[in-house]
Amino acid sequence: MARVSPAPALQTPGVVAASVYADGHRIADVQVEEAGEWARRPGHFVWIGLYEPSSELLQQVQAQFNLHPLAIEDARNAHQRPKLEHYGDCLFVVTRTAQLVNDRIALGETHLFVGRGFVVTIRHGASVSYTPVRQQTESCPQLLAHGEDYILYAVLDFVVDNYAPVMETIMAEAESLEDRILRRELLPAEIERLYLLRRDLLRLRTAVVPLVEVCRKLEHGDLVAVDEEMQPLFRDVSDHLRRVEDEIDALREVLAFAFEASLMLGQAQQTVITRRLAAWAAILAVPTAIAGIYGMNFEFMPELKWRYGYFAVLTGIFAICAVLYWRFRKNGWL
Repeated sequence: MARVSPAPALQTPGVVAASVYADGHRIADVQVEEAGEWARRPGHFVWIGLYEPSSELLQQVQAQFNLHPLAIEDARNAHQRPKLEHYGDCLFVVTRTAQLVNDRIALGETHLFVGRGFVVTIRHGASVSYTPVRQQTESCPQLLAHGEDYILYAVLDFVVDNYAPVMETIMAEAESLEDRILRRELLPAEIERLYLLRRDLLRLRTAVVPLVEVCRKLEHGDLVAVDEEMQPLFRDVSDHLRRVEDEIDALREVLAFAFEASLMLGQAQQTVITRRLAAWAAILAVPTAIAGIYGMNFEFMPELKWRYGYFAVLTGIFAICAVLYWRFRKNGWL
């Protein structure tokens, strides 16, 4: 088959890339307006990548591939739960992407339309470009020859693989916070960071868990017609997702223990301080009580005329205070 020279980079706002493939090779870059014609040619399929497209652009894509209006409405509103829906001969898949932005987990979305002769990927929010996926798939013509199913697998695998750097960064920070807990009491800002990390991980978990069910359907092909040779690849994605889910659960437990340990250490420190204050208050109560008794302005008090009364009282005060100090020290209060 004769190769068509790649067209210049597409300039349409919202369109990242749009190419047509045949026999595992990219044969041309195309415009959205002509994508439907290429997709209807036997042995060809079109892959269009969009980033936060406008409503007008989505309508153009809908017209080219006869996409369902409900799916287009979902693709326009980037607040969807990971899912797989079947609209006639077209699959609509929603995935959630994750990136670290300003030390917080930011979630984005990728919507995929997969049908006979076309794949459309739509990115919203925090998400890296799928250019590496294109480069990788185009470098493997034998796998790319499987067509739309392999593109769907490659995108899902790329999304799941990008969870790993996020988890590694959060895990390293959690271990650092754990080490600090053993050395000293955490600062309020560090305790707040523990709470934010646990909340971000919960949000990430809600993005990962539903995607396992999506891959399960693609893996077994009971509800979706997927090439049998591609089904084990979706099983591999499912395994990666379950591993990420286990890591999230384990890391949330670690952060919960760290949070509880920080609170317990803070309470223990407060208890130590309270005991010390109580011990010193008890010691100081002795001279205060004795001084209060002898400070009363009564005319007839037995000890007032005693020559050694002053020295005896001071000696008694010091003796009682010394005994109390020794007892508190022995019991670990001082």
